[in-house]
Amino acid sequence: MNMLNTLIKKELIDAIRDKRSVMAGLYYALGSPLLMAGLFIVIIGQMSSPEDLNINIKNPEGAPDLVRFLDNAGITHSEDEKRKDITLVISDEYAKSMSQGQPAEVIIIADTSEQKLQSSIRRLKRNLQVYSGEMGSLRLIARGINPSIVQPLSVQVEDQSTSDSKGSFILRMAIFMMLYAVFISGMNLAIDTSAGERERNSLALLLSHPLTTGQIVMSKIAAVSIFALGGLLLTLIVSKFAYPLVPWEEMGFSINFSFEFMALMLIVSIPVALMAATLQLFVSFLSKTFKEAQSYLSLVLIAPAMVSMAAAYNIAPEVFQWLPLSGQQQAMTSFIRGNGLPIQKLLASTGATLAIAAALWFGMKQSLKSEKIVFGL
Repeated sequence: MNMLNTLIKKELIDAIRDKRSVMAGLYYALGSPLLMAGLFIVIIGQMSSPEDLNINIKNPEGAPDLVRFLDNAGITHSEDEKRKDITLVISDEYAKSMSQGQPAEVIIIADTSEQKLQSSIRRLKRNLQVYSGEMGSLRLIARGINPSIVQPLSVQVEDQSTSDSKGSFILRMAIFMMLYAVFISGMNLAIDTSAGERERNSLALLLSHPLTTGQIVMSKIAAVSIFALGGLLLTLIVSKFAYPLVPWEEMGFSINFSFEFMALMLIVSIPVALMAATLQLFVSFLSKTFKEAQSYLSLVLIAPAMVSMAAAYNIAPEVFQWLPLSGQQQAMTSFIRGNGLPIQKLLASTGATLAIAAALWFGMKQSLKSEKIVFGL
């Protein structure tokens, strides 16, 4: 253990000396919570106070009540250049059709394939449908008919969600960003302590000492894991102060990362950090150069990102709750929603995570006995 502690200290000191590499690993931990919080502030601001929708209305004098209704809903006729490329055409027979109780024709002219116009088109159609429903009810009342006759079903929804569970999608995304910090924060150190040491010819010098390859690999895994967990801790601290700045109450829910959640997140992420460290070191040792390791890792890390994204968007099958990374992610989501920890699924995913880490550790231990890996031949 004394030898292992010495090796770990050596790896950490070497890593800290490279300030640029350290900061590159911590940029994600510092920036991702701030960027997410800023993005949600902008999105919630737009959703809670939507801007007026300026469109072109042809023949507005033919339907003054409709134009007034749309204006109250923030949809107005405009001639300036900032208006949306949407035209609402009111037919010349509109007033006559309305007076005779017939369907009055209005036409929406727009390019529905234009992504930027789709939300505006939906907003216009939704308000036209509301106006149509109100006019339909008035027609029935004018004929002495109760409007409720055409509504045979009265649907009532009893909402059993809590303020925490309503923000489950945001929570899943936040936990995904936290877990992914484990992979990003230690990546530069993993490359530097493997492919980087080989390029500097210090790996062969290290192997010339009376050390086993298992000890060397274990010390490198420990150092990278410490950096990875440090990045996660920094992400949790920044999230603790950044996310409360977002006006979640305007969306009807609240998000608060308690110290209990933060401590549990660190504990649950230890196996993930070990797996991330072994995976990055394994790929880096197989790479011949520092740049080659960077290229390979950027591709390899797509796999855990896709698994986490599937769990974050809740599109993953049930079996994902038992798999590495996604199992820890969904367990933490269940905990923060107040549903408790699914212990069996968490233990299964943790066991699978440690098994992968152990297999990669054994593979690296064996590979360092090969001259092709040590000298990058």
